[in-house]
Amino acid sequence: MRQGLAEQTRQSTALPVEIGFLARYGLPPAALRDAVMVADLTGVTADEALLKHGLVEEPVFYRALAAELRLPFLAAPRLSPGAPFPESILAGLAPLARGGGFVAAPQGEKLVRLLKDLRPPRALAITTPSSLRRSVLQAQGRLIAHRAALDLPHGAPGLSIYGGASVPQMATGFLFALIASFGIVVSPSKAVALFASLASPLFLCIVVLRLAASLLRNPLHPPLSPERADDASLPVYTVIVALYREKRVASRLVAALDRLDYPAAKLDIKLVLEADDRETMAALAGIRLPGNIEIIIAPPGHPRTKPRALNVALPLARGRFTVVYDAEDVPDREQLRMAVSAFARMPADVACLQARLTIDNTDDSWLTRLFTIEYAALFDVLNPGLAEIGSPIPLGGTSNHFRTTVLRSLCGWDAWNVTEDADLGIRLARFGYRVADLPSSTLEEAPSTTRAWLRQRTRWMKGFLQTGISHSRNLRSGLSQFGFWRFYAGMSLTAGGVLSALVYPFCTGLFVVLWLSDGPRSQLEEIWYAGSLTLFLAGLASIFIPACVALHRRGLWRLLPWVALLPLYYGLVSLAAWRGLWELGIAPFRWNKTSHGLARTSRSGAFRNTKPVRPRPYR
Repeated sequence: MRQGLAEQTRQSTALPVEIGFLARYGLPPAALRDAVMVADLTGVTADEALLKHGLVEEPVFYRALAAELRLPFLAAPRLSPGAPFPESILAGLAPLARGGGFVAAPQGEKLVRLLKDLRPPRALAITTPSSLRRSVLQAQGRLIAHRAALDLPHGAPGLSIYGGASVPQMATGFLFALIASFGIVVSPSKAVALFASLASPLFLCIVVLRLAASLLRNPLHPPLSPERADDASLPVYTVIVALYREKRVASRLVAALDRLDYPAAKLDIKLVLEADDRETMAALAGIRLPGNIEIIIAPPGHPRTKPRALNVALPLARGRFTVVYDAEDVPDREQLRMAVSAFARMPADVACLQARLTIDNTDDSWLTRLFTIEYAALFDVLNPGLAEIGSPIPLGGTSNHFRTTVLRSLCGWDAWNVTEDADLGIRLARFGYRVADLPSSTLEEAPSTTRAWLRQRTRWMKGFLQTGISHSRNLRSGLSQFGFWRFYAGMSLTAGGVLSALVYPFCTGLFVVLWLSDGPRSQLEEIWYAGSLTLFLAGLASIFIPACVALHRRGLWRLLPWVALLPLYYGLVSLAAWRGLWELGIAPFRWNKTSHGLARTSRSGAFRNTKPVRPRPYR
C-alpha cells in the first residue's frame, strides 16, 4: 500500500504541475506521459494536450482538481446576473449567484498558478469549462442575443440592412418604377432602349470582370511550400460552424473536422446550435466528440439567421485566425496550414482568404451538374481573378479564413443580411482590406431538386439586393471609402448581378425579336443596335468562357456538353431573382434553410456519414 502511494507520488512529481496531481487519482500514467509528449511537440501546456486530445474527460479532470485543491466541485454552477460575457468564459472565472465567491475552470498558466498556490481562496469552487460556458450563456442569454443581432446596426447603422432602404433610395426606386411602367405603355421600344442605356454600365462591368478574370492564370494546386511548419510554431485556429436541423450530416461533419491536419490542442472548434434544435443536439450527443469541439447553444432571439449564430460564437474565438464552415463541408486536410502560411506571406491588409468551393454530388441530377459548372467558374476562375485584379469580392458562405482581430473590429457579420458572406466581403473592401484566394478546396453538397435550389437561390438574390442597398445608402460615404472603381465593381457584382438576372429573359427575347425583324432604321438606331448586340454577345461569352476555363482547371471535361444549357440555367436564376425581389418586400429577413445530407452520389467518396474513430478517454 505504502509502496503504491510512493510510486504515485514519484510519478506526479516527474510530471508537469498542471497534470502531475492526476497520478494520485488513478489516471493511467501512459495517458499522462502521452499528454506531456504532445505538449512538447505542439507548444501547449500539458492539460490542454490531455483534454483536447481526448485522453481524459473534462469532469474527471476537474473533479480531481477540486479534490486536489480541497475545493467544492459544481457540475452546474448558478452564476450572478452580472457575470460578464465573454470575459468570464475566456478567463475561466465567474461570480456565483448566492453567497458570493467565484467558480473557476482554470486552464494553462492559470491552472499552474492555482496549483502552486499553497492556500487557494476558500470562496472558490471548481467546474468544467463546458459547464462554465453553459452557465454564462444561460445567465446572459438576453444580452448575448441582443449583441449578436444589433452590434453592427447600433455600432455602424449605415452598414447594416437592419433599417432597410433609406428614404432617398425608396423614392428613387418608386420614381424609376413609375417612369418605366409609363414608358412601357406609351412607347415600349424607347423605354427599353432607355433602360438598357442606363443599366449597360453595370452589365458592362460584370462582363469585363468575368472575362478579365478568365484570362488570369490561377492554378488549382499551388506550388508546394518548401517545408512543413512544425506544430509548435502554429497559432491557435478557431473554427466556427453554425448548425440548424443538420442531424443527417452531424457525424460526417465531426469526421471532417477531426481529419484536419492541424494540432488538435491548437484547434478551437465551436459548433453553434439553436436552442430549439433538439434533433441536431441528439445527433451530436450520440457521437464521441473530440476534446477540442465545443457546443454553443445560441440564446433565442431574432432574426433566426446563420450570421446571428456566428456572432454568438465570435466573441469566444481564441484563435489568431477564424474560419467558417458549413454543416456539409469537407475541407482539404491541409487547408488550415495553407491558410496560416498564406497569411504569413501576405501584407496585413489581406484580412480574409477565400478557399475554393467545389460541388461533390455532381451526378445527383442535371441541376447539380450545372451547379458544379457554376461553382467551378465562380471559385476557380472568377474569385481568384477578382482578387488578383483588386476588386471587392462577395465572399462565399463557407471556407472564409479571417484575421480574428479584423473580423471583430468590423462587428462580425450583419445578422439581418441573408447573404452575410457577400456583405462582409464588400464591407472588408469598404474599410481598405483585401480578400485573397486560397487554392485549397472544400467539398460541398448542392441541392438536387428544383424546389430546394430555388429556395436557396432566392435567399442569395435577396441578400445581394440587401448588400447593394446597405452599401449605396450613403453614396458620398461609400465613394470616399471604396473609391470610384471599387464602388462600381462592388455594386455591379451584388445589386448589378441581381438586376442582370431580373432582365435576362426579357433582354434575350427582345434581342432575338429585334435582330430577326427587318425594317428601316436611323443611324442612331443602328448604333444602338450594334452596341446592344456587342454587349449581348459579350455577355454570352462571359458565361461560357469562365465555365470552360474552370472545367479545364478541375479536369471535368465530361461536363462540357452541359455548358450549352447554361443560358437555360440562368433563366432559373432569373426566376430566383424575381422571387428574391418579392421576398425583399414581404419577408426581408426570412432565412430559406437548405437541407443537407441528401446527396446520392459523391465524386470524391467523402460524402459518407462516417463517425470519427478516437481513443476512448479515461472516465
